[in-house]
Amino acid sequence: MTTNKTATVYVRLKDGVLDPQGVTIQKALSQMGYDDFLSVRTGKFFELEVSGSASDIDRKIDEVCSKLLTNPVIETFEVKK
Repeated sequence: MTTNKTATVYVRLKDGVLDPQGVTIQKALSQMGYDDFLSVRTGKFFELEVSGSASDIDRKIDEVCSKLLTNPVIETFEVKK
């Protein structure tokens, strides 16, 4: 039986990985007078709509995240279904 499922994938840099974009945003916030923001970390998210057998969908989503959507050396991902 074919099922459709929507998943949101959040990709973040691993702890300890330099985030130059986040540093730039934090500096800009400070220059704008928003001194309360002590740090900023950036990331990205993907919305995936998947069709297939219920038993394969989760495996396919994890596989795509690991092989295409993230760099496993410096990034982690979290899937919300």
